[in-house]
Amino acid sequence: MEISVDISMYPLQKEFEAPILAFIAKLEQEKSIEVVRNELSTQMHGDYKTIMSLLEKEMFSVFTEIPHSIFVLKFVGNNRRGQY
Repeated sequence: MEISVDISMYPLQKEFEAPILAFIAKLEQEKSIEVVRNELSTQMHGDYKTIMSLLEKEMFSVFTEIPHSIFVLKFVGNNRRGQY
């Protein structure tokens, strides 16, 4: 099953930009999914299990390093690549 996810990350600290860019860079390392950046959020498109596994791993890493972080995620049950 293919899905799309819209992600916004809010590290609650003065230096917020670097952790966001690092999180997105980690997502982009998975070549089997598409990651689309914009100024307000990041979209992921691809296989459900791959995306969920990647999000679990990378969000855990962020919460370990920056516990006062917020993620807002919106899921669509199909691949919406190019349909926004």
